[in-house]
Amino acid sequence: MPDTGFSPEQQEYLKGFMAGVEARRGSLAPASERTAPPDALRAAQDRAVAAGGKLVPQEQAKRERHPLDRWDELTARAAIGRFPKPIEDFIGRYHGLFYVGPAQDAFMCRLRIPGGILSSWQLRGIADIAEDCAGGYADVTTRANLQYREIPAAKGPEVVMRLGDLGLLPRGTGADNIRNITASPTAGIDAAELIDTRPLVRALHHHILATRDLFGLPRKFNIALSGGGAVEVLQETNDIALTAIETAEGIRFRLNLGGITGHRDFARATGVAIAPEDVVPVCDAILRVFIAEGCRTDRARARLKYVLDRMGVDAFLHAVEDRLGRPLPRLAATGAPVMPAKHGHIGIHAQKQPGLRYIGVATRLGRLTTAQLRGLADLAERHGSGTIRLTVWQNLLLSDIPEAAIPALRSGLTALGLGWEASALRGGLVACTGAAGCKFAASDTKRHAAELADFLDPRIAIDQPINIHLTGCHHSCAQHYIADIGLLGAKVERGEETVEGYDLHIGGGAGPEQKIGRLIRKAVAHDELSPVVLSLLQAWLRTRAEAESFHLWSARQSDEALAALAEARILEDA
Repeated sequence: MPDTGFSPEQQEYLKGFMAGVEARRGSLAPASERTAPPDALRAAQDRAVAAGGKLVPQEQAKRERHPLDRWDELTARAAIGRFPKPIEDFIGRYHGLFYVGPAQDAFMCRLRIPGGILSSWQLRGIADIAEDCAGGYADVTTRANLQYREIPAAKGPEVVMRLGDLGLLPRGTGADNIRNITASPTAGIDAAELIDTRPLVRALHHHILATRDLFGLPRKFNIALSGGGAVEVLQETNDIALTAIETAEGIRFRLNLGGITGHRDFARATGVAIAPEDVVPVCDAILRVFIAEGCRTDRARARLKYVLDRMGVDAFLHAVEDRLGRPLPRLAATGAPVMPAKHGHIGIHAQKQPGLRYIGVATRLGRLTTAQLRGLADLAERHGSGTIRLTVWQNLLLSDIPEAAIPALRSGLTALGLGWEASALRGGLVACTGAAGCKFAASDTKRHAAELADFLDPRIAIDQPINIHLTGCHHSCAQHYIADIGLLGAKVERGEETVEGYDLHIGGGAGPEQKIGRLIRKAVAHDELSPVVLSLLQAWLRTRAEAESFHLWSARQSDEALAALAEARILEDA
């Protein structure tokens, strides 16, 4: 031992003492024991096996060595430039890295931006990483988040580490974890809001990252908080939906559970309304019941929805109360939440702070180049507080802008190729990554969405907001079921060849228009899609009652009538 100032006898004593401490901690135990999953995960798996079930491969991998302990595997693969095999890829997603082959021989990295709110210095750092380690751009997602693509095998860990340096560690952004928390993007600046959700989101975000048991879920999990205001959060599409309401006791959050619109379910009413200070402990208890009760033997039925289907909402709530050690407050009647504007994420709006504005910046289907990312950071800093707020509509807001600075800001956005205005059609146009970057997608959604908008805009003037969502596969990342016009990627047979296309869904909605869209026609080829949508929009404008929305108009039409409109245009153009 080096000279420490201790005698040889004292040094030997200290070596023995520390060895005993480390042994009690388990650090000298065999690796298989030292890296065992947390108790909650192990116990849930043990129950599944004891009941005669067989753990799916993903659960077995978690059982062998917890994913959070497998960072060394990621760095070892990066050192030799090798992408992961399927189960290795599953493990890597706990650290935010997704191998997206064969669509791209590259990693995708999804960030973790609680509430979607960033500082200008973070956005510059994001741009630097995109330039150095990824494809030179970032995509705004439908969870008010950002993701990188085209990351080489050797650069994966570097991306994760540099994001951690920015305070944006992407831990748990994939696989069986709690995804990025979404919340009102206008939190703290919206005159209509009931509560500023930022402190709650921050507390919940750090609770999740710091609590190892919460990385033992059976499948992914989504949480959203709406504090009220002009911009829709789509919280009812989440596993936990918390919506601010006014009650006799003060501001409370209405709790709904089990939203998963890809499976045609909005979050279910529980009759519970919780105080803001109870958000973290109640979410924790819900997650722990899900860990205990979720399916470990069939991934198709491992989401919270299926736990609620099996147990019922009341029994599930009782289990949550057992975890909490106290009853959840049930209210006989609750106040109504603030109703958002359908396209409140676009345009210039007054803040509750006198003299200040926020501006909704329209992206081209969510994609931002490094030049645009840096330019937005500069504009936010030069004209506002340096705050950037992402939304679930694949756009963003710049806030705290003095009214006198609005003209200069608009000029700056124009110079970046970005806008603050969008047509009633483009303002609600949403597309997932699609076949260009996702192995599951049946169609190139971003390209087809751009073509659709370019076709429609010069041919029809829409005077009310309408939402058109294109999603590439059944995972429904673009949430096609809740759009006025929802398009689900499909392969279409055309003679002896197969072309990309879409199943056509009509009449979905969220918030005050909450409804699952109806399947009207299957397998519309992508090059027939634009005339079909035009026909539907023209019929709406031609036959609607005064100022009737597309949502209400389509609800009055039969499936057969809507299908006939679509079919007639296809035949006409054949």
